[in-house]
Amino acid sequence: MKRVAVVILNWNGRHFLEKFLPALVEHTAGTTGEIIVADNASTDDSIDFLKNKYPEIPLILLEKNYGFAEGYNKALEHLSHEYFLLLNSDIEVGENWLEPMVSFLDTHSEFAACGPVLLDYNHRTKYEYAGAAGGYMDKYGYTFCRGRVFNQVESADTIPGKTTEVFWTSGACMLVRSAVYSELDGLDPQFFAHMEEIDLCWRMKNHGYRLALVPESRVYHVGGGTLPKSNPFKTYLNFRNNLLLLYKNLPERLLRKTIRKRMLLDGVSGIMFMLTLKFKDLQAVLKAHRSYREMKPGYNRKNIPEALPSDVYMASVVFDYFLAGNKTFSQLRKNYGEEMNTRTID
Repeated sequence: MKRVAVVILNWNGRHFLEKFLPALVEHTAGTTGEIIVADNASTDDSIDFLKNKYPEIPLILLEKNYGFAEGYNKALEHLSHEYFLLLNSDIEVGENWLEPMVSFLDTHSEFAACGPVLLDYNHRTKYEYAGAAGGYMDKYGYTFCRGRVFNQVESADTIPGKTTEVFWTSGACMLVRSAVYSELDGLDPQFFAHMEEIDLCWRMKNHGYRLALVPESRVYHVGGGTLPKSNPFKTYLNFRNNLLLLYKNLPERLLRKTIRKRMLLDGVSGIMFMLTLKFKDLQAVLKAHRSYREMKPGYNRKNIPEALPSDVYMASVVFDYFLAGNKTFSQLRKNYGEEMNTRTID
């Protein structure tokens, strides 16, 4: 058995499998990785395609669509590899995409997970929205990346030259120690999809682990393959899961104040949806807040550290972006971007 399970969670993604599996097979051959496809009860011809074209690739067939989070949990519980590589089906890989990440975790035991630079498949000189060159978060739970703040995506000519510590790595392509994944019970199935990997990364931080971006590894991501940005269900998941993310991981002393301010900011977003006649998105925000209130009693808030991780941006990225005009990672105030860029790892 190889050391790394490279697991694609598929749902009606035959077109992506047909497009991107050839390069993945080519560039994973001869490495420590074994490609496995877990299928979330697809209704297209994904399974027939895989059985006919790639009979050598093991399949894990799930009985229903569990979503991204629980789908991965269900699939990975069947595996005993040292590392899990969560890989979206809409990722194009090239040579040497996997081994730099494996080598990094092999030699840095305090790191639980790492990820590559994500580049835009359709605009190949730019970062990709979902992860760019490593993920971060402000004190109100708004996430951003080196190379992407809100919808401002930068040119990839600023790719870090050295491995750098980050707050979160994208679930589009994440290498994680299987032992840590199991220790923390994996992705939160209640999230279904969206921000579930950020929750896992924050829980890793809360348990004393660290995360990194490995720039020698680069992949190209299509993005939005399952739910486009304009889908109101995606709006619902993002707003609900962001509140759950805060509730699950914030120190007690910050919880009420932060949630209260975040809900006010969500209210502003709702007003903007109303003014731009995006009434389905407005309804999604209202539904997200109802769901959050219903779901939060089911979570146990024990053993949360008293302090936030040191790489949380202790200001408002919303204020900086929309009011102060700081549109890029390097422009964030208090020299935050410069400080994070110095957190390189030998």
